[in-house]
Amino acid sequence: MKILLIHSDFIEFEARQKAIKAAEEWNEQKKRMEECLVVFTAVEKRDEADLKKATEMLVKEIKDVAEKVKTKNIVLYPYAHLSSSLSSPRSAQDVLEEAEKILKKDFTVIHAPFGWYKAFNLKAKGHPLAELSREIDITKAVEAKEQERKRVKGERKLSDTKYRDTATVSPLAKELSENDHRRLGQILDLYSFQEYASGMVFFHPKGLVIRNQLIDFWRDVHRKEGYKEINTPIIMNKSVWEMSGHWEHYRDFMFLTKIEDNDFGIKPMNCAGAILVFKSGTRSYKELPLKLCEMGQVHRNELSGVLSGLFRVRYFTQDDAHIFVTEDQIEDEVQKVVKMVDHFYKIFGFKYHVELSTRPDKFMGSAELWDKGEKYLAEALKKKGIKYKVNKGDGAFYGPKIDFHLEDSLGRSWQCATIQVDFQMPKRFSATYMGEDNKPHTPVIIHRVIYGAIERFIGILVEHYKGAFPVWLSPIQVRILSFTDKNEKKSKEILEELSEAGIRADSDLRSATVEYKVRDAEVQKINYIIVIGDKEEKSNTIAVRKRGTSKVEYGVKMSDFLKQIKKEIEEKK
Repeated sequence: MKILLIHSDFIEFEARQKAIKAAEEWNEQKKRMEECLVVFTAVEKRDEADLKKATEMLVKEIKDVAEKVKTKNIVLYPYAHLSSSLSSPRSAQDVLEEAEKILKKDFTVIHAPFGWYKAFNLKAKGHPLAELSREIDITKAVEAKEQERKRVKGERKLSDTKYRDTATVSPLAKELSENDHRRLGQILDLYSFQEYASGMVFFHPKGLVIRNQLIDFWRDVHRKEGYKEINTPIIMNKSVWEMSGHWEHYRDFMFLTKIEDNDFGIKPMNCAGAILVFKSGTRSYKELPLKLCEMGQVHRNELSGVLSGLFRVRYFTQDDAHIFVTEDQIEDEVQKVVKMVDHFYKIFGFKYHVELSTRPDKFMGSAELWDKGEKYLAEALKKKGIKYKVNKGDGAFYGPKIDFHLEDSLGRSWQCATIQVDFQMPKRFSATYMGEDNKPHTPVIIHRVIYGAIERFIGILVEHYKGAFPVWLSPIQVRILSFTDKNEKKSKEILEELSEAGIRADSDLRSATVEYKVRDAEVQKINYIIVIGDKEEKSNTIAVRKRGTSKVEYGVKMSDFLKQIKKEIEEKK
């Protein structure tokens, strides 16, 4: 099914003549509805596999969008032109009639006549959610239902099996490509997505290791570069968002609530909190540039139809920094950020290209200041010898920006790091510093992120590495395998020695074959496998197998192995 949803000031329509024999009986003149959500709908052949499910999915999409655009008026409009693979007229009419019946419990609903040539006049509203398209693929739901039935049946047959492959994949994950981060996340037990919090990720212990390693690396670099870390509230009063401009320009994407009859918004960005920290005391020009960084948790009210694993979520953590500078410090500080971005991306093996995004149609402040900001960014890139292309009209509403588009191992491009020059928000917040002339001056803010969003960056890394992380990022760096039950005690001693040395290790002491346990460790993409048998116990050495190879190195001294793996971790190999 394909649908087009338009939030409208009004729609007016009339039936002209029947288009098919099975057309609905219709004797009404022009019909009109004000302040409504118009749902142009084309029911397709594939929907006939389960018309009830198709109707449920249609109603869910309509309710979701209607709630977000805050309307109680719905117009169902049959519109065959959306698809070239239409269902039978009877099936289509059944879906629309049932959808109308369900929706009428919560909305005022009218419909345009089915099977007629119609004329309509419509005025769409001008906000970001006013025009949305959706594709409802019923085949996936039907296939998933059948696969789930087969899975349950298969698991019953396997219930007496002593050992199972730890890489059990859900039916829906099986539909995804082998490199898809949603599939790999399940196989490697990194994170999950729950219906109780759609668009929000649940990090499991192993996934949190990766997240924490990224944050620790970020903190270490920022500390050396003179940044000061802050933490600001997730929810703030409406007045803050009015000052920042988000209430006017971004409110439709915010989660809103009330506290003691006052309007509050959950922060969609971290800028406001950083500015309030800057304003908390008297600032001198001698403090600038003042670099405030934050691992800030933000929420954005994305529509359910655009959510996609870690790549598009409603809750995420931005590695934000706000650099408060004088105007003559802009170029130098931008160049330093560019250098930092380059350092980060080289660690992960990413190539990248750069774009300069300029003033959009809807912007805050004067065109003159925008031109100035764009010039500073362009000059900084030229002085660093970085080639870039201009992305006209794609700047943020408060300032121009430099966007870094990295390329992963699969050849795909991702926009992650960004550097924005902002003359507007400091003015709106009345942020000042005392200048050398002992008079108040307004600073300029350089907004910047490097990862962009930790969650999305992890999704990119999972696919970039195909789940096989370098040692410094791996949740489990080493696994110890006992050759037989007799070697269990020595294996535990080796595990303890690795753990005391700061290595993330675990053990597999099951009474299974070494071949089975090696295969399981390979599925989990563990960097090093250590096997302890009678020979190793006698010689006080270890047998080491590196991920992705069949070669085993025997007679390795524990001290040598620790030296080698610590070097890999330190060098982030």
